[in-house]
Amino acid sequence: MKTRLASLLQQAILSLQTQGELPEELTPTIKIEHTRDPSHGDYASNVAMMLAKPAKKNPRQIAQAIINSLPEDSDVLSVDIAGPGFINFFINPLSQHAVIKQILEQGSRFGTSNIAKGKKVQVEFVSANPTGPLHVGHGRGAAYGATVANLLTAIGYDVHREYYVNDAGRQMDILATSVWLRYLELCGESIPFPSNGYKGGYIAEIATLIKQSHGPTFNMPVSDVFLDIPADEPDGGDKEKHIDGLIARAKESLGDKNYRIIFDAALISILGDIRQDLEDFGVHYDDWFSERSLMDKGAIDRAIEKLKASGYMYQKEGAWWFKSTEFGDEKDRVVIRDNGLTTYFASDIAYHLHTLERGYDIIDVWGSDHHGYVPRVKAALQAMGADPERMKVLLVQFAVLYKGGEKMQMSTRSGQFVTLRELRDEIGADAARYFYVMRKAEQHMDFDLDLATSQSNENPLYYVQYAHARVCSVMRLLTEKGLNYSAQEGLKHLDQLAQTHETNLIDTLNRYPEKLTQAAQQYEPHQLNHYLRELSTQFHSYYNSHKFIVDDVALMQARLVLINATKQVLANGLQLLGVNAPESM
Repeated sequence: MKTRLASLLQQAILSLQTQGELPEELTPTIKIEHTRDPSHGDYASNVAMMLAKPAKKNPRQIAQAIINSLPEDSDVLSVDIAGPGFINFFINPLSQHAVIKQILEQGSRFGTSNIAKGKKVQVEFVSANPTGPLHVGHGRGAAYGATVANLLTAIGYDVHREYYVNDAGRQMDILATSVWLRYLELCGESIPFPSNGYKGGYIAEIATLIKQSHGPTFNMPVSDVFLDIPADEPDGGDKEKHIDGLIARAKESLGDKNYRIIFDAALISILGDIRQDLEDFGVHYDDWFSERSLMDKGAIDRAIEKLKASGYMYQKEGAWWFKSTEFGDEKDRVVIRDNGLTTYFASDIAYHLHTLERGYDIIDVWGSDHHGYVPRVKAALQAMGADPERMKVLLVQFAVLYKGGEKMQMSTRSGQFVTLRELRDEIGADAARYFYVMRKAEQHMDFDLDLATSQSNENPLYYVQYAHARVCSVMRLLTEKGLNYSAQEGLKHLDQLAQTHETNLIDTLNRYPEKLTQAAQQYEPHQLNHYLRELSTQFHSYYNSHKFIVDDVALMQARLVLINATKQVLANGLQLLGVNAPESM
């Protein structure tokens, strides 16, 4: 209907241009929106107000001229002007019924479109360092990123889902060294564990596996390990220098081959755990991209050479710096340290350049604490000759868990944070996925675990899933009564659906494609979330007010076809959110 109305308006505007009433060079973008107030009609357009300034005319005068030039359409009952110049359309209610047939014919495809056909985008999300388990903060990024990717796919994008694996750099060296030190403890050494090391129980588990596989191969006296190592922070020293000294000692003592065995054992174990965690959360990737591969393929060196050639790099105190201040950054950034090693920043700009060169636009989902990093990476892309506007970063706020009205203190074996796995065990993957996208990603989120597990209408997920299950229960009851459902017969009698609850439900079904498109284009899964709650409210009100299995066969089949269309849309929306649509509850 929106497409038809836009076409009618376009024809009217062309007619007025031909008559000289409007300038011929004007090519307005015609937008049709659902009205919020039924007294203002079913649909509205602001095109007259958009034309007012360039046409140098009063918007209400333009609106009236457009209305006078509109071609006739049997489904348009009337058109009027509201406010400063809105054009409001009142539609024949029976024409709205056409959506029911469309839903049944298209099934799981209903609401999807090809408006972004031919466009390629990479959605990179979570990408937590493989140095420990995923926590609840990663969970929100996972749910949000996965749903954004689903929404973009639904409107025609060629979407590539990627996890960028930080399998190189200092944090991974701290991880490997931490594992080695725990291994030495298993060999009988008494280790003063570094304050900046990884202390979680998973570190000891990895060390145990290494000990079982390699025996005492990597053992050495603790006195040799800590010989001439700078003091740690509790001893009045510098914890950063202390851990860096231990990393250097591990590499020196073990040699490249043995150090790599420990390094890879830690990486494979933790990354495997992360993969499984995300799979169990319903989050799937097309590629797990290795940071190390950028080094192996020379991508980092090529990016740095591009920066040097651009004139935006300089040397100072033995390090190479990027002139990010010339792009609005607060200070310049190190790309190559004075020891010759590249920084995370160097890897990141190489990775983003590599992605653009693969033909993808970029959508990164980052934690909100990385907001200052965004202009820095975009500046580097611009300096290297790439278009920084092809990169968009969506920021996600942390989620705080509450149980019994108090902030939740459930912790991992490390005692430092709540893992995503613990959250799933507590409330289930469905509830976690749904609740994580109930609000805008950039908004702070208080996650009520009691609400997420309650079986009541106060629980928004239960409320939506229960609507789907209720339709299924009606269909089971129909079978138990020995009656048959005929969609074909129901479609013949849609004129029977004249009750207010029915017209409201049909109107809401008509809004689904629009809401899906808006949610995708604005990267806002919560819009779809809210729509499903609205649709569920309309259905529950209908269910509580009317019987579906009635003696009047024509009316029964019409109502059954309506609730089955509702069930389909609920299932479609839940699937995009990564949530199941149960048949019973």
